[in-house]
Amino acid sequence: MRWTIFSSGDGPALDSPFEHPMKSSPSGVSSLLTGLVRMLNGPICKSCRKSIAQRRHASSAAAVAERPFATQSVDPPVDQSPSTNLAYRLRTGVVLSRPPQITRDLTSFEKSFYLYQRRMNERLALPFTQYFYFRKQTPAMLDWKRKVKERQTAARDIGKYNPYSKEGWNDELLVGAKESEPDHQVEVLLQDSIVYPMQKDGEEAAIEAQRKALVRPMPRVTEADRTNDQRSLNRLLQRTLYLLVQNERGHWTFPTDTITGRESLHQAAERILVQSGGLNMNTWIVGNSPIGFSQFNFQKQRATANEKGVTELGEKTFFMKGRIMAGQANLDKNLLGLKDFKWLAKEEIEKAVLDRYWAGIKNMLPER
Repeated sequence: MRWTIFSSGDGPALDSPFEHPMKSSPSGVSSLLTGLVRMLNGPICKSCRKSIAQRRHASSAAAVAERPFATQSVDPPVDQSPSTNLAYRLRTGVVLSRPPQITRDLTSFEKSFYLYQRRMNERLALPFTQYFYFRKQTPAMLDWKRKVKERQTAARDIGKYNPYSKEGWNDELLVGAKESEPDHQVEVLLQDSIVYPMQKDGEEAAIEAQRKALVRPMPRVTEADRTNDQRSLNRLLQRTLYLLVQNERGHWTFPTDTITGRESLHQAAERILVQSGGLNMNTWIVGNSPIGFSQFNFQKQRATANEKGVTELGEKTFFMKGRIMAGQANLDKNLLGLKDFKWLAKEEIEKAVLDRYWAGIKNMLPER
C-alpha cells in the first residue's frame, strides 16, 4: 500500500516511498512525520518538531519491545572466595667447565694406522737426494750419514725401515711393537736432534751435554694426576672438568641459587659465580639460554615466606653453561654457605652426587 501526498500549492502530487505506519520501523515513522511537516507551508516551532520526532506508534513500540534485548555472557563466573596459588621455586645453576687442554690419547688402531701411512709415504716418495742438501766432507754431511746408517731411512719417526730393500713390502708392525707408541717416537726425535762432533776426543762429554740441554715436551700426566688433587685444574688434561661445590647439607652440586627480583638467567649465573667462587676467576657465561633443566618435587607443599597466598610444589633449576679461562675458585668469602669445591670429570661426578641429582644432569654433560 502506498500513499499519495498532495501539497497545499499547485505543485504536483508526490509519491511517498514509506509503507504503512503499522508495518514500518520506528525510524521510518519518524522520517514520515518529518517529511509531512516539511511539506506544510505553515511555520512550526522547534519544540513541536522535537515532540513529533519522538512519537512512536503503538504497533511500532510493541515490535521494538518484542526484540530480545538480553545477551548471554560467555565469561565463567568469577569465584570471589580466596584461593592459594601453586607454583615452583625458580633456581639457576652454573655448569662451569674447564675444556680439554691437550688431545686425547690415540687408540691402538689409530697408532698403527698413523705409522702405516708414514711408511707408505716413504715407499711412494722419491729417494732423498743428500748431495742437494749437504756438501761433501762437511760436519752436516758426516752427521747425516751416521744417522741414516742407524735408522736405515730418511724419515725419523717410522723405526728402522728401508722402503727400497727386499723387505720394503713388509711395512706393518707386529702387535705390541714400540715403534707406534708416541713416547717412543718422541725419544727418537730427541735423540736425532743431537749433533755429533767431528773430533773423537771428548765426544761422549759433548753428546751428554747436548742430551741434558734438550727441551722436552711437557708430560701428559701431571703431578696433580699422580697425587689425585681434585681441587687442581692441572689434572686430567684430556678431559673436561666441572666445578662442584658442597652445600650446607653436605651434598655435592653445581653452584646454584634462587633467582631474585627481575634478573635473567644470564645475570643470575654471573651473580652466583661471584658469590660462590669469588672474584679470582676469569669466567664467561655462554649464551642466554639454559643447556639443561631439572625439577624436584617436595614431599610436602611449602608456603613461601615473602609471597602471601603462594604454595611451592618444588624447585625448577635451569642450568647455564660457563667456561673458566684463568684463576681458581676461592670459597673463603662465599655468600651461599658452601664448604668445599672440586674439579671433577663426568664419571667422577656420578660417584659424588646423589642419584636423583645425577639423573637430572647426566644428559647435558659431554662424554669427554
